[in-house]
Amino acid sequence: MEREHDTRPVRSPIWSSNIALLGVALGGLVAGLLLYLVGGRGSAEFVWGFATLPVLLSLLVQIVTSLRRGDAGLDIIAALSMSAALAFGESLAGNVVALMYAGGQYLENYAEGRARREMTALLGRVARTVMRHGSGGLEEVPIETVVQGDTLLIRQGEVLPVDGTIASDSAMIDTSALTGEALPVTLARHDEALSGTTAIGASFDLVALRPAADSAYAAIVRLVEAAQNSKAPAVRLADRYALWFLALTLLLSGGAWIWTGDPIRALAVLVVATPCPLILAVPVAIIAGISRAAKLGVLIKGGGALEALGRARIAVLDKTGTLTHGHAELSQIWAAPGFQADEILRLAASLDQASTHVMADALIQAAQARSLRLSTPTDINETAGAGLVGTVDGHVVAVGGSAFARGQLKPGARIWKPGFPGSAATIDIVIDGVLAGVVAMSDPLRADATTVIQRLRSAGISRIVLATGDRAAVAQPVVRLLAIDELRADLTPQDKVDVVIAARSAGPVMMVGDGVNDAPALAAADVGVAMGARGAAASSETADVVLLVDRIDRLADAIGIAHRSAKIALQSVVVGLGLSILAMIAAALGYLPPLQGALLQEAIDVAVILNALRALRA
Repeated sequence: MEREHDTRPVRSPIWSSNIALLGVALGGLVAGLLLYLVGGRGSAEFVWGFATLPVLLSLLVQIVTSLRRGDAGLDIIAALSMSAALAFGESLAGNVVALMYAGGQYLENYAEGRARREMTALLGRVARTVMRHGSGGLEEVPIETVVQGDTLLIRQGEVLPVDGTIASDSAMIDTSALTGEALPVTLARHDEALSGTTAIGASFDLVALRPAADSAYAAIVRLVEAAQNSKAPAVRLADRYALWFLALTLLLSGGAWIWTGDPIRALAVLVVATPCPLILAVPVAIIAGISRAAKLGVLIKGGGALEALGRARIAVLDKTGTLTHGHAELSQIWAAPGFQADEILRLAASLDQASTHVMADALIQAAQARSLRLSTPTDINETAGAGLVGTVDGHVVAVGGSAFARGQLKPGARIWKPGFPGSAATIDIVIDGVLAGVVAMSDPLRADATTVIQRLRSAGISRIVLATGDRAAVAQPVVRLLAIDELRADLTPQDKVDVVIAARSAGPVMMVGDGVNDAPALAAADVGVAMGARGAAASSETADVVLLVDRIDRLADAIGIAHRSAKIALQSVVVGLGLSILAMIAAALGYLPPLQGALLQEAIDVAVILNALRALRA
């Protein structure tokens, strides 16, 4: 299969500009030092001043652009320090500040590029063509022509271009690009495989479940692009700190000048006040946290979502598709006297091959799991939402709910139910006018449901509410088993919104869901989390956080990452600004000349940025 584009990194104009400015500042500093060593002090001063000007002019353009948007950025202090250095004849100090600022911008871009590596790797994996089985054999076709039901050949090493079900006996898949799992998984016939994963075993056939444009992978790519274009509120919060920090800087520098009459004291304060810890540390830590979560299969749509996830204290959880798998499975079958359970299931599943109802698919899978031979039904008549009747191997078979089944019984035939719990959904099977059996269906809990509830509480979630559209009788066993604090059942989409709004009085609310009916509540919550691997597109587009892998335990991992990223960002800011303020006081008292102050501030900046990058690690 061809690839849509080259996956090699492309340097943006901003990246190139930062490299050029860094090169000018560094080259000017080195050239000036060489001239100074050979006795050309005047020439050295000129070169240092000349190398400062491009950085200063670029910075002034950024400041004007920010002021037009209404942002009073902390870059003003850096511009003041460079301007004052040139005005007072301290060109070497100005060159060092210029190098510090250009270097900080370069480090920020480097950190951002490294942090996005796991996310942008997805964009280069989109295939353009695929091998499709046709009447004339295999043919290579554009993926845009693939429709539901097409059978595709997936060869070893190829990336699955669409979501589909395995049509061969088995398939070995590397899911690490989506889930972060190091070990491959082996899928059996009829198992679902997601686009964007890689075939690492023998070739196999895949039946497309949906077109490529609607596949899980295409949706993930769109979400990645949206996440990359977002700006963290934490960065805007850092900008708001500019006012008081700028006021403190001007107070100290102006006070030192007025008290001593020495303008160099004021310059020294400005030089060490350049607040790169605040400008760079917060976004670097936030982007690093988003990247770390993406590597685990959790897409966080920007820094605001990461912060909200870390602040959440109340969790409102949907049941179906979130705590459960979201699809029916046969849990028990009752056979009337004279009938065998397997034969009842075989006849019912054979008839259900003609139905698209979700319960029909569950019966067929149960029969296939028992290796039952399915026959071809005839004379089929389906009543939408109620049931269907037809002929299988000479028997008139009807499958459906109780009301539908009563209409298929012979006169005088009894209809009754075995002792299934009230929470079970049941299907009646009538054979030749007699109630032959009743099947109980259930939506089983995820294997990690109990663990994730415990981990959510450990991560700071103080209250967990189960909000579901199911009947209370169906949801009560889940509440008891998982020790959930509150159950709200029989909810409409608007009811779920009301539950979220009511829960907000006790703290920030996280809503977790997967269906279209959950989208309004996801939007109403402080942070919405969608089960994106199997959930509806509407929920994924509305949510702030999307689980790209069908594992809810990754939500607890993401909350831990959010806490750690916020902690690292705050640590970098507090330590960095604290050291800068101490250096400002020392400069105001005359203990730190401009050049030494600039070098000290450079060391502080590098330290806080490297500390912020710790959010990338586990």
